[in-house]
Amino acid sequence: MVSSTLQRRLREAVQVLGGGACLFLTYCTAVGDEKFYAKHLMPTLRRIVDPELAHNLTIKFISWRLIPWSKCRDSSALEVNVFGQKFKNPVGIAAGFDKHGEAVDGLYKMGFGFVEVGSVTPKPQDGNPKPRIFRLEPDKAVINRYGFNSHGYAAVQQRLRARSHTQEQLTKAGRPLGINLGKNKLSRDATADYVEGVKQLGQLADYLVVNLSSPNTPGLRALQNKEDLQNLLKKVSKQLSYFWCVRPIKQLKAKHLLFL
Repeated sequence: MVSSTLQRRLREAVQVLGGGACLFLTYCTAVGDEKFYAKHLMPTLRRIVDPELAHNLTIKFISWRLIPWSKCRDSSALEVNVFGQKFKNPVGIAAGFDKHGEAVDGLYKMGFGFVEVGSVTPKPQDGNPKPRIFRLEPDKAVINRYGFNSHGYAAVQQRLRARSHTQEQLTKAGRPLGINLGKNKLSRDATADYVEGVKQLGQLADYLVVNLSSPNTPGLRALQNKEDLQNLLKKVSKQLSYFWCVRPIKQLKAKHLLFL
């Protein structure tokens, strides 16, 4: 009798203490307590969570809005204008973080001045074999060898189209969207991959980036030679010009093309 009572009280104590700990952790995470993040949460997660899993979980949490939002208002001194496009602040999240367009709205809520999705390839592909992300703890950095893992144009197009009205409002407010285009690893015609990217995603972006610099895709940087680059630039620019000719300007968003 005494033993069962003791066990019951121990279970209740564990439940109370566990519930209290969960509430405390949730509160510190929600309010964005910097000391809690730096001294407790992040060191613990780095010890127990694989770096690629940590990346994927972060994207999920941001897409579910389970992260602290920025409470700061951008100073007017931070506003910049590039090629006629207003940026509320010049600090954005580069391609490589939200590769598949899953957490765009959450990233804006965190305070970024612009979000660049990708790199996105025409067809879905897995990228390089795992492990492919490595932490450099002394340098507080990571080595990324993903190799253009992508859900493909169709999946990303569907996600971005579902929030196109929201993006229109964000763009007007000075928070534009960029899409970074890549090629499939086994593609025989890289130029056709990029042209297809303009066709599929150009109407959803404020600017497009043609990624020719990834070291993780065989033969990609060979496109940087003069002849291939001129051919690529000509065909991609032609597709953009076609958009300008056949679509009302309000329906065409991608006005600028960048090469990386």
